[in-house]
Amino acid sequence: MSGKPTRPSGFVASVNCAIEGILWATKTQPHMLFHLVAAVLVLVGALVLRLSLNEFALLALAITLVLFAELVNTAIEVVVDLVSPDFHPLAQRAKDVAAGAVLLASVGATILGYLAVSRFLFSDSVDVGTDFMRRTGNLAIISVVVVVLLIIMAKARLGRGTPLHGGMPSGHAGVAFSIATSVAFSEAGLLVILLAWLLAALVAQSRVLLGVHSFAEILAGSMLGVLTTLAIQLVFR
Repeated sequence: MSGKPTRPSGFVASVNCAIEGILWATKTQPHMLFHLVAAVLVLVGALVLRLSLNEFALLALAITLVLFAELVNTAIEVVVDLVSPDFHPLAQRAKDVAAGAVLLASVGATILGYLAVSRFLFSDSVDVGTDFMRRTGNLAIISVVVVVLLIIMAKARLGRGTPLHGGMPSGHAGVAFSIATSVAFSEAGLLVILLAWLLAALVAQSRVLLGVHSFAEILAGSMLGVLTTLAIQLVFR
């Protein structure tokens, strides 16, 4: 009798294989177990908050998105290890891209989660209808996301530095000045606005003092953060 594995035949056998894959990933991948625990906590929280059908659907989509990305990432890593047991730059790239998919899914899930519970973060007088995303706080989040995407494209194009260390333009400066610009549009008061700008300047200065960025990279990141956020706040507010 041969020990060679056979392909699953029939729907039940295929489902069983899928379940076995999820169980194996949960058993061997700490991140998968973490995502499942987080999913349980989120679902219990949804029941406690008595979310509506639409809000619960957003959370369900967020959970599914992250778990799907983690399973695909695990599958890619297994295949890469199989075909390339020794280190190879392309094998590492495949793993990095797969991990990037999980990171992107996690960011998207965070945004969906925020939208699902947004009505609990504001007073009852706030309209969560068509103008909800035009609020200063939401525009600030969108601005930061847009700035980060622009920085990623710039660094990929220029090919300098690493995602979190060096390169043109400075991501830390871009995000810091984007947040400071959004604070200027809020009702926080002059003192808080000045403190936000001071904090952004300190972030930029620290990157120069640590030798991570040049002054030109800091200036480019700062201008990108300010101008992008200024345009979004002025046009869509």
